Amino acid sequence: MEVNVYNIKGEDTGRKITLNESIFGIEPNDHAIYLDVKQFMANQRQGTHKSKERSEISGSTRKIGRQKGGGGARRGDVNSPVLVGGGRVFGPKPRDYFFKLNKKVKQLARKSALAYKAKDNAIVVVEDFNFEAPKTKEFISMTKNLKISDKKLLVVLSESNKNVYLSARNIEKANVQTVSGLNTYRVLNAGVVVLTESALSAIDNILSNKEA
Repeated sequence: MEVNVYNIKGEDTGRKITLNESIFGIEPNDHAIYLDVKQFMANQRQGTHKSKERSEISGSTRKIGRQKGGGGARRGDVNSPVLVGGGRVFGPKPRDYFFKLNKKVKQLARKSALAYKAKDNAIVVVEDFNFEAPKTKEFISMTKNLKISDKKLLVVLSESNKNVYLSARNIEKANVQTVSGLNTYRVLNAGVVVLTESALSAIDNILSNKEA
């Protein structure tokens, strides 16, 4: 699959670039995508939820009623779970939601996400660019020139660029990532994926079958 290469002014450079079929042309694997997105979302959870159990409630431990003959359930003290203000039975405890996912499954998921975007013609390739200073206006101008200002964007760079990152930071529907930070969730969550030429080359090196 060939795509045109544009500059940040939205002008067609007259060059075409071929997307790697072993990445952008595969049959997407939905289950791999599900697992990778599930792991990403799980890793966002703090896991600090906590409720107090019976032994942790601050209350008297005096037995508040007879063992038998009261006409109701047995209860030992005011901390009993059957009373209002008592402890909670089997309540949530702090935990880590991380789970392991094999490297090849994660690679397959990323390939599948990029393949979906290629099928939807939602990939734009631009020449490598930089801003002289952080300016949101310049980033917005670039998106308008490329006719993608109304889309949720994922701009992928080959390496970290502070000026570009700061220029996009205040734009709600724009996200700037490096190739090393690229993940399945962010690719799928974007309406359009904007790849610089060097980023596309880096993706080929990382996700091609030779490396996988």
